[in-house]
This record gives sequence, structure tokens and C-alpha cells, in this order.
Amino acid sequence: MKYILFLIVLLAAGCGEAPVRKEAVNPPDKRDEVVLYALGLMDVDYRFGGGNPSSGLDCSGMVSYIYKNAVGMKLPHNAYRIAKISRKIGRDELKPGDLVFFDTLHRPYSHVGIYIGKGRFVHAPGSDGKIRISNLSSRYFSSRFDGARTLF
Repeated sequence: MKYILFLIVLLAAGCGEAPVRKEAVNPPDKRDEVVLYALGLMDVDYRFGGGNPSSGLDCSGMVSYIYKNAVGMKLPHNAYRIAKISRKIGRDELKPGDLVFFDTLHRPYSHVGIYIGKGRFVHAPGSDGKIRISNLSSRYFSSRFDGARTLF
């Protein structure tokens, strides 16, 4: 009788489904979303005070627009104010999606871009340009580098 009961238990166990293990699904990395959104704005026209790609973007307008649409983070449309609400990090700590600031108007944090890796960043360079990629080690930007900051 013990053997029959044992066989019944074995057969019943064999007919059952194995428990399904649910893997944790990680949401897309927010840093990647910021970088992809920034790269999607390449060649958009610069416009002082601009906050919309259809009419043009300035540097802080670009950053605000990207963070709002890529990760739902509302930022001020002002490079200095963005710097003040972000956390300072070392240049060697930069990760894609972090912010790089420059003194381009003889005042701190007057220009901002989004770091994309390998010493490069996306920014809206000025009234004669379009959103583009530049290098932190270029003579112009290396001499005006004002710090790295993060919102993550």
C-alpha cells in the first residue's frame, strides 16, 4: 500500500506544472534614454531661448527638453540653474547622460551639454550652428570646462 501511495504521489507530481520563475524586468536605463534622445536631435537648429526642436533649441532648452521627454524630469530652462540642482561629480566620473558645463560667457555655467561617452558631448553650440557632438579635449572646450554634474 505504501508503494501504491508513493506511485500516485509521483505520478501526480509529474502531471503538475513546474513553478514558473518570474525574472525581474529592468526598465531601460535612464542614461541610455537621455543619450538616445540627445542623438535624435542632431542637426536641429540653434535658437536663443528655444525650447522646442521645431523652432530651435538653445543649450539649456535642449537639456530641459531631453530630460523631460526621455525620463520625465522637469528642469529649468537655464544652464546655471540646472547646475545648481544637479550633483557635482569629477570629470573622471562622467557617465553617458551626465551634464558637462562650460564658462563661455565669462560667467560660471553659461553653457551645458550632455555627455555621451568617450570624451564627447551633445550640445547646441550657438547662434551660427545646429545641435552637434563636440569633444571635451578640443582646445575651445577644454579651456572653458566648468565642471561635470549628474542628475542620476
